[in-house]
Amino acid sequence: MIQLLINRYKQLRAYRYLSDRCTGQYAFVGIGQHSLTNLYPVLHHMQVPLKYICCTSEEKARRIGLKFPGVKATAALDEVLNDDGVKGVFVAAAPPAHFSIASQVLHSGKCLFIEKPPCATLQELQALIDKQRLYGSPVVEAGLQKRYAPCIRLLKKRLAKERLISYDLHYLTGPYPEGDTLSDLYIHPLDLAVYLFGEARVLACREVQQGCVLLMLEHSGITGTLELSTGYTWTDAQETLKVNTQAGVYRLRQMEELTYTPKQPSAFGIPLEKVFPRPRTVEYLYNRNNFTPAPANNQVYTQGYYDEIAAFVHATEKGALHRNLSDLHSLQDTYKLADSIKLR
Repeated sequence: MIQLLINRYKQLRAYRYLSDRCTGQYAFVGIGQHSLTNLYPVLHHMQVPLKYICCTSEEKARRIGLKFPGVKATAALDEVLNDDGVKGVFVAAAPPAHFSIASQVLHSGKCLFIEKPPCATLQELQALIDKQRLYGSPVVEAGLQKRYAPCIRLLKKRLAKERLISYDLHYLTGPYPEGDTLSDLYIHPLDLAVYLFGEARVLACREVQQGCVLLMLEHSGITGTLELSTGYTWTDAQETLKVNTQAGVYRLRQMEELTYTPKQPSAFGIPLEKVFPRPRTVEYLYNRNNFTPAPANNQVYTQGYYDEIAAFVHATEKGALHRNLSDLHSLQDTYKLADSIKLR
């Protein structure tokens, strides 16, 4: 009987995967390291039918044709946008080109997945929102994958029931000479703070050295400090978050481990733990399992890349807009915060 149940479960799991099919065709603009490492593997696993890969040169297009048989490589974006068979377009090109490419895709009326940053300023973001409204693109999703990470979804749900006090966020990497640090890198922690705690006001901002910014932000009901730095090392890059609530403390490490430590009770302001010491309890709410190489235990999944692409594809195929956690409207507070930091 047990073996029958096990076999039935495995069969249903296989059927569920096989029945989740795409009926439309898609195009991808860009073939950089981020795309190859984090996005293309998800498209392959989901069997998303790519009709085009668009790049910047004819020579690169020729090489893409050899590497990706069955996919048409082109250096002409118009060829992609004029093809009525293409339902959605993924864009992960050089960040300075995103606004221009996104504008053209929106003008075509196709669904758009635009990698971060979708644009450089709040003004450009508003322009994209206006273009979506004008040309009727049914789905537009920005690639801020941390919103889709399992631990972030869980943490956001838990924090909604807590009385918040403060938070401490650290985003520490090595030098970043190839682009704009604020829009390319720091958009992640800034967006995470806004996504979890709401609109933010800058109380203090100091650049202690180039690429190292210390921030104090005030949200409705909570205040936080952020250390955003390229003054560390890429071999031991760190992203950590600690949230202090009335009842306990949440700790997030690298989008792979989320813990909760309840606070000890007190009476009349007296900490009872000093009088009656008790063992500290740590609850592991989420932890990546490195033992089994299943999709859910892969970093592409725990970092949120899998679910962000799945959300875009499902929204494009089925109109499941409720799964889109990063539409353009939802980024306005993030860009307001980033712009206010630039002006200081």
